[in-house]
Amino acid sequence: MAVFLTEQELHNLAMNIVGEDLKEQGYEFMGVNSKLKKDPQFVALKDKKLHFVIVRAITYPDNANVYDEAFMQKMKTHALKFEARTFYAGVGLGHGDNYQHPAEKDVPYTMIYNGLQEIL
Repeated sequence: MAVFLTEQELHNLAMNIVGEDLKEQGYEFMGVNSKLKKDPQFVALKDKKLHFVIVRAITYPDNANVYDEAFMQKMKTHALKFEARTFYAGVGLGHGDNYQHPAEKDVPYTMIYNGLQEIL
């Protein structure tokens, strides 16, 4: 019987994927928040500049590259108070054999992640 990942488990998986990407790019973590609905997920430093990264786990049929414009502008306004840049990191997650099916516990998964999108 299939056991699907919960919303929090999907979020944690997306956080791990984005966190690894940030580490590889040389970001230094100042703060990490993996609780659902708590933004930003990452506050990181790179080239002496503060970055806010909002992570979202997305499932089929939603597009991992599409974000809520109004919400992201609100986050950007908040980030500017700290002279920080704002980024969206959407991670599409699905079953390993078929992205259109939900990700399951202890089963390979499919991922769609196109890196950070700066909110301008």
